Amino acid sequence: MVSKEYKRDSSLREKFQLLRSITNSHAESETSIIEDASKYIKKLKHKVEKINNETTSEQYFCDPTDPMVTVETLEKGFMIKVMSSKNEPGMLVCVLEVFEDLGLEVVEARVSCKDSFSLHAIGISNNDDCESMDGEAVKQAVAVAVSTWSDSQDPKG
Repeated sequence: MVSKEYKRDSSLREKFQLLRSITNSHAESETSIIEDASKYIKKLKHKVEKINNETTSEQYFCDPTDPMVTVETLEKGFMIKVMSSKNEPGMLVCVLEVFEDLGLEVVEARVSCKDSFSLHAIGISNNDDCESMDGEAVKQAVAVAVSTWSDSQDPKG
């Protein structure tokens, strides 16, 4: 019969071996394995911070495509995505007016306007000539409207 203490020690040894393999440690003693794991965690933390800083700087300081508009043609309409790192008042109204001008009815939408602007909408044509409507034309119309709106809100512009 195996004692509880032996099972506990065996389980603990297995966990140290797992920690050793995950952190690529070559240490033999438990203390050294823990030290190596601590160094490994610090390295990972540093990498995450570096990635977060790069993402933030790219997103807010080096984004020449801001705002970004993408349009995907669906069977009976379009999936339209508008994203901007800034949220200007009235941008949602501006985009919805473009949809109306294009004869698109919004059947589903998800919008976020807290710190940035994000719109994912599915629009279908009010007209029977949906086939004649081009996804690129929809993209251009929305992009021009959003860009014009952004420029009109920019105090420098």
